[in-house]
Amino acid sequence: MAPERRRCLPVLMTIALAAAALPGVSSSGCDLFQGRWVADKSYPLYDASTCPFVPDVFDCRRNGRPDDAYLKFRWNPANCRLPRFDGADFLRRWRGKTVMFVGDSLSMNQWVSLACMLHAAAPAPVRATLTAGEPVSTVRFEDYDLLLVLYHTTFLVDVVREDGVGRVLKLDSMRNASAWLGAHLLVFNTWHWWTYRGASQVWDFVQDGNNTFKDMDRLTAFSKGLSTWARWVDANIDASKTKVIYQGISPSHYLSKKQEGEAGAAATVPAATGGGNCLKQTRPLQEATAAAGGGTSETPEQAVVRGVIGGMRSPVALLDITALSQLRIDAHPSVYAGPGRDGMDCTHWCIAGLPDAWNHIMYAMLLQQQG
Repeated sequence: MAPERRRCLPVLMTIALAAAALPGVSSSGCDLFQGRWVADKSYPLYDASTCPFVPDVFDCRRNGRPDDAYLKFRWNPANCRLPRFDGADFLRRWRGKTVMFVGDSLSMNQWVSLACMLHAAAPAPVRATLTAGEPVSTVRFEDYDLLLVLYHTTFLVDVVREDGVGRVLKLDSMRNASAWLGAHLLVFNTWHWWTYRGASQVWDFVQDGNNTFKDMDRLTAFSKGLSTWARWVDANIDASKTKVIYQGISPSHYLSKKQEGEAGAAATVPAATGGGNCLKQTRPLQEATAAAGGGTSETPEQAVVRGVIGGMRSPVALLDITALSQLRIDAHPSVYAGPGRDGMDCTHWCIAGLPDAWNHIMYAMLLQQQG
């Protein structure tokens, strides 16, 4: 067995064992990330209209989306039953702790979702304070001294404006990472901004060590940047004090990779062009993931993530959301992304919606880790 594969096994086995210990799991174990979406009239877990943390861009119903079937699906792993999400239990377990999401607007999607799930579960009257800023936003649940933090960073590594040069994406630099220290749970994410081109690209040059380039193969650049993050985690995070999760690759549903790459920060394509193919989608693409039916598929960016995590010394768990999210073409804002947004958003996700399932699975993973 290759050394890279051997290093990967402990992390993957940890996730499998975590699943196997959950209520309802068969003796053969369970992959939490392969399964099917089932209709459930008890969903969603909260009403977005009563959650004070949802930004316009994610509040699809408030923005006029007429259908609501996308809210009423529950994720069901193939060989086990997830414990129902218990927000009150989460609040008690993480009392006095800091949970930090570090990444781009997909991290914001998950952060807002978790804040709403906990807000709905907390005893009334809920004392929770939102502080919005850049790059840091927080929600504090006062009665639990629980802090949910969003640290906004598009690449994890740095983009630095240099005189006479312009904006430089530095693949081996993480000058702001000290701000992430001290959290008890760190949930990282980066990918989509690595694909953006044209006016949506936020750097002019990419620097790798002592070499500077006008451009680089984006998957190669992503791999180098993520490896820098991995070395930082290995060198700076004490696993006995801080749990680390990588969010995984959240899929988009545009008609073409070209449209996705030009979508930019707002992840929009002009609706008049036909834009993305998530418009007017009201049902999942299919009921179950391919792997649940015996097939397998993995994108190149997923392979990079698995490879980098597999080479780490630190016990980083992968919240492998890609396959289950790929089915949910119905769960994007599409044209219901808020006032002043005339395009098509097939990258972000409505709240309430799909990110609730990400947090549900993460809760199950944490239950096993905490015992």
